[in-house]
Amino acid sequence: MTAAPQSEAERVARRTGADFIKWLKEKKPEKLWQIEYDWPFWARTDQYPPPSDWRTWFVMAGRGFGKTRMAAEYVRACAEADGSLRIALVAATLHEARSIMIEGESGLLAIAPDEQRPTWEPSLKRLVWPTGAIANVFAASEPEALRGPEHHLAWADEVAKWEKGTDAWDNLMMTMRLGEGPRIVATTTPRAVPLVRRLLKEDGVAITRGAMEANRSNLPTSYRQAMAETYGKARLGRQELLGEFLEDAEDALWTRDLIERCRVKGAPDMRRIVIGVDPPASAGGDACGIIAVGKSAEGKAYVLADHSVKGRSPEGWARAVSAAALAWGADRVVAEANNGGDMVVSTLQAADVAMPVKKVSASRGKVARAEPVAALYEAGKAFHIGGFPELEDELCGLISGGGYEGPGRSPDRADALVWAMSELMLGKRGNEPRVRQL
Repeated sequence: MTAAPQSEAERVARRTGADFIKWLKEKKPEKLWQIEYDWPFWARTDQYPPPSDWRTWFVMAGRGFGKTRMAAEYVRACAEADGSLRIALVAATLHEARSIMIEGESGLLAIAPDEQRPTWEPSLKRLVWPTGAIANVFAASEPEALRGPEHHLAWADEVAKWEKGTDAWDNLMMTMRLGEGPRIVATTTPRAVPLVRRLLKEDGVAITRGAMEANRSNLPTSYRQAMAETYGKARLGRQELLGEFLEDAEDALWTRDLIERCRVKGAPDMRRIVIGVDPPASAGGDACGIIAVGKSAEGKAYVLADHSVKGRSPEGWARAVSAAALAWGADRVVAEANNGGDMVVSTLQAADVAMPVKKVSASRGKVARAEPVAALYEAGKAFHIGGFPELEDELCGLISGGGYEGPGRSPDRADALVWAMSELMLGKRGNEPRVRQL
């Protein structure tokens, strides 16, 4: 059996007595003084770059594996070694690039000692190292911003959640034209989205896989135990913790291929727009699903936006619904009232939702309500304008027969979509979900 990857720090921690003192004496004082910044000391063997000649290093691993740290350390080492480098830092949004890649606990500002730490210039969206190396920050949600720049190196973070994944990746690839061997480090928790599938098959891509448990020495025991107890070997745990790449669940109502066939870049003018709402059962609990859906003159439905929020008070999520309705000029809000009754309407009215609020109550389970909506996709009558990773993960987790194998405890976004689609497309059809207006 192959031994689990270990860092030097883990091996030193097992030394005792005279053996530890011997190791200590062999170290130079200046090395010990800044040992917290000595990545070769802390890195496990599975966190080093592949030895092969790669163009893209694709790190696809479970949460807690150490993906952010290993990518940040690779960028840091390159920037400190070569002051001429021009680097791209790309995340799903500018906020995530700053909060995770730059200012996060394992971000580029945290992993370097003072004299080697880069300077963050927020107004210019760039980092400048003392060596002269420069990293510019980009959002994958704005692929066009990647037209024009040129880079030697790039770090692409959480590529599986990029809403415009392939467009952003293609534009990034076209910027990699400086130096003799431009390289991209791509990190992500696996999802069965087109960009991940593509990277798993492309030539010149070196893949590192791993599970959360590989990094157990740096994670609280209570956290690891909670994750194991809650998710165990469930499908979500296999994907998010073990880092397994899972294709569509058996008998899923929506598949990734189906959603891809129904994805468009634009849509005609909308005849009607409604906001579907699945309120959380309690404040600070599940997400409040808020989905904007439009219907064209040709009678086709288009998912326009996912405005869902999490951890908000009733007033907070109601304001988010109001903002979504105002932004899209919606003519109706359709809100599930099983968990809250009249409170849903009164909360929305208090948030100044001016258009009519239709309160609906479910007499069938979530999957049964979703089946006729999934049929609209199969029939080419429902489309997504762009990508909605979290919504699509939930849709692909709805299983024929009543199960749910997607993220979270409940498919809140998917349920909001079902209510909106049902209002627009199924209201006068015999196969509509049994929705009772109160």
